[in-house]
Amino acid sequence: MPRVKRGVSAHKRHKKILKLAKGYRGSKSKLFKVAKQQVMKSGQYAYIHRRLKKREFRKLWIARINAAARINGTTYSRMLHGLKAAGVDINRKMLAELAISDARGFARLADLAKETLAAQV
Repeated sequence: MPRVKRGVSAHKRHKKILKLAKGYRGSKSKLFKVAKQQVMKSGQYAYIHRRLKKREFRKLWIARINAAARINGTTYSRMLHGLKAAGVDINRKMLAELAISDARGFARLADLAKETLAAQV
């Protein structure tokens, strides 16, 4: 069996890891062993935070909708309940966008929600 020298493949692997570690501080971007550890940890953080980002945005949308709803004399939960009862199918992202960019349109939705809840009682 012929002898295999692994210098080329090892160099290629090291270069790949160091390229991923570019921009890291200190030895994390210079030394292979430390860079490999940091690239692995960074990958874990990236994986976790791709999921957390969805939760963070939903929290932001809810906070914006609640603030705009309170300006219009209702609360977040009452408004969403009223919209659902009225048959308005709009997601939180679009409601939050309306609250920011089209206050008049959001006010009409809030009034619709209030009227629907008042009619139910």
